[in-house]
Amino acid sequence: MVMNREHLSLSPMNGRPNHPRRGRGRTQHGWRPQQEEGEARAGRSELACQEPQGWGHPQKRRPQGDDRPEPWDRPQQEHWRAQKDKNRPHQNWRQRPEQDGQQSQNWRHRSDQEDRAQPDGTLKPKQDRQNQGWTQQPEQEEVQRPDANPRGTCMAMCPRRELQDREAQCRLHRFEMLAGTEKDRRPKADPARMVKEYSRPAAGKDATQPSDLRPPAVLLKTVCYLVDEIAASPTLQPWTEVYSFVFDRLRSVRQDLIIQRASGAECVAILERTVRLLIYASQRLCGEPLQLYDPKINDTHLQESLSWLLESYGQQENTHTVDDEHAVRDSQVPKGTPKQGEGTHQSQYKNQEEFEALNLLYNLGCARVMQHVLELPACVRSSPAVCLALAVSRAFCERNPVRLLRLAGRLDFLQGCALHRHLLAIRRQLLQLYSHGHSSRNCRYPLGHLASLLALTEPQKAERLCLAHGVAVSGEWVGFNKADFLETPKEEVRCASTHERELAMEKKVAHIIHGHV
Repeated sequence: MVMNREHLSLSPMNGRPNHPRRGRGRTQHGWRPQQEEGEARAGRSELACQEPQGWGHPQKRRPQGDDRPEPWDRPQQEHWRAQKDKNRPHQNWRQRPEQDGQQSQNWRHRSDQEDRAQPDGTLKPKQDRQNQGWTQQPEQEEVQRPDANPRGTCMAMCPRRELQDREAQCRLHRFEMLAGTEKDRRPKADPARMVKEYSRPAAGKDATQPSDLRPPAVLLKTVCYLVDEIAASPTLQPWTEVYSFVFDRLRSVRQDLIIQRASGAECVAILERTVRLLIYASQRLCGEPLQLYDPKINDTHLQESLSWLLESYGQQENTHTVDDEHAVRDSQVPKGTPKQGEGTHQSQYKNQEEFEALNLLYNLGCARVMQHVLELPACVRSSPAVCLALAVSRAFCERNPVRLLRLAGRLDFLQGCALHRHLLAIRRQLLQLYSHGHSSRNCRYPLGHLASLLALTEPQKAERLCLAHGVAVSGEWVGFNKADFLETPKEEVRCASTHERELAMEKKVAHIIHGHV
């Protein structure tokens, strides 16, 4: 822009040039400087007088032959671009006419054939194109996808690398040390007794190495070793340490199963022994200090294993249902033939009824578990174990503790272990009902009969339980008063104080966990 002397008037304050204000001359479309005198401005539009670079910036000079309009002249720019696009040949595949749309979609394929074309019209072989540096995205059938389900190749109970690392770092359990080296500074590992320990997944740690994973057959062998040689050993004491060792190694076994996404009869056999062991431990270690046995952690892993096991049973039932439907369709069986769930199908796993009953007894009063059992096939639902468990659950829902405890006397040992964690609440409920129903100053109830109703073998245990809940006991008689009953006991009543240790069953741990009792 050319500046005149009129614009550069001196300031009365310091003598510096007094530039015009930026706000002067602003229009709707932008900045418009003042009109120059003379014919230089004649014939130019208002938009052409706009200055896109702001005040004080000199205009850039254009080279000769540049016929482009000014940047601020938008109508002229659009007209110039339209004329240029009209005269330009269609070199871009995106701007080709619609009749050439089929060829425009195959532009990549066409250029590929042009590169592969030979003078005689044939295509170059693939090997020659690779040697000439021709690059192409790999075809789908040539891409080797990694195996989604890694398979273990470790045929020992403990991988060799872990054995060496734990021996060098002195992280051997005393159940895994070589005999005679337990008191050495660096004990030696016994390869026949070493079992892979559980390790948490960490960042940068590859847990899918086949050499570190054990196949399902080896995992079943490991579980049998833990049950027969560790859990059932009469020389390895205390049993809290035995439980801690076996619990950790079983957790590692389930981790290998999850990584390999194992299923089938071997997976079911492993889960069955795991559930039995955890249920037995919940009864045997009841009342132990929290630093030695945590019932909450044991319950969490027991619920996970039990859910996984029942899900495996359900998958097998769904497979048989589909097979039966295909068999009926192919053989044209009459309509009156019984369908699946009406007694015709026999489960592949003979222990399904046992664990359905254990699930119902362990989760007593759970509506979700009750609904699951009622939706089972008739051949499973009508089994003696499931029928007895349903009767116990029905008595619990009806708030009939006397009938429940009477039915509990018909349960086997493992079913009693599954039910024992609910016994304290059931006995408290019985005392509360009798405190309201027999509340009288002149009424006395025999202590021996009350002990039999509470399913307690000794009257002294019934007396301690009554005193803890505020029920008066005088000799061999009990006096109930609903005003004196305490829902929260005066002193902590542990479940271990209400039952005796089954010394005879402790000698049959292996038979219990393997399901032979």
